[in-house]
Amino acid sequence: MNVKPDFNKGKNYAETAPAFLSVWNMESYYGESYIVQNISFNVHEGEILALLGRNGAGKTTTLRSIARMNSPQVTAGEIWLDHQPLHKMASYEASRAGIGLVPEDRAIIPGLTVEENLQLAQIAPPIGWSLERLYDLFPRLGERRKQEGVTLSGGEQQMLAIARALARDIKVLLLDEPYEGLAPVIVDEIEKTLRIIKEQGITTILVEQNAVRALELADRAVILDTGTIVFDGAAAEVLGNEELRSEYLAI
Repeated sequence: MNVKPDFNKGKNYAETAPAFLSVWNMESYYGESYIVQNISFNVHEGEILALLGRNGAGKTTTLRSIARMNSPQVTAGEIWLDHQPLHKMASYEASRAGIGLVPEDRAIIPGLTVEENLQLAQIAPPIGWSLERLYDLFPRLGERRKQEGVTLSGGEQQMLAIARALARDIKVLLLDEPYEGLAPVIVDEIEKTLRIIKEQGITTILVEQNAVRALELADRAVILDTGTIVFDGAAAEVLGNEELRSEYLAI
């Protein structure tokens, strides 16, 4: 009989350093479909966590559950951010608490300029991320501030989506497939920006099909397989484990 290796054997991440964001025994559904099955993991402040797995593993569902979106429906478990119970909040309350979700489609608002997209998201008065500070981080957006957001290139739209999340002075950045459709040189630019964001103490959870790029950027990795966690540990450990990469990431 073939038995799958337990890549978490001997580890207990619940007993490591206190977490900034904690997901405990979370279950999420789309209608009657059971997508995320009793998962638990911690993310520490200022950490970049790569949330990986094959298509349909439950990655996007996990991000949307943390952001408290109306769909999927979280039916069990708890989500805590900096001692605040996200699991008791609506999506707008989670946003105010410090959660910033950048969806795969980027959700740039048609008819609004770059600056108007940012102003719509910005808290008043801005505490940490003024428009000028955002333009310093994303010079291309500053150059195109009066241009309609949906007319930007794919890479520029991704920059705008990230800048719009930061404009709310978030604590946790949730990124769903930020590299999709982007040229390698643009991915390099996005990664450089994410490292700067990390230096500002912002915690990031990154869902990305380009697993190698994500692992090279991340501090830690959580791998999902059919809605359950099969690995939780250092990103470098995944890069160095051919069996793990082949089994769950097809790389």
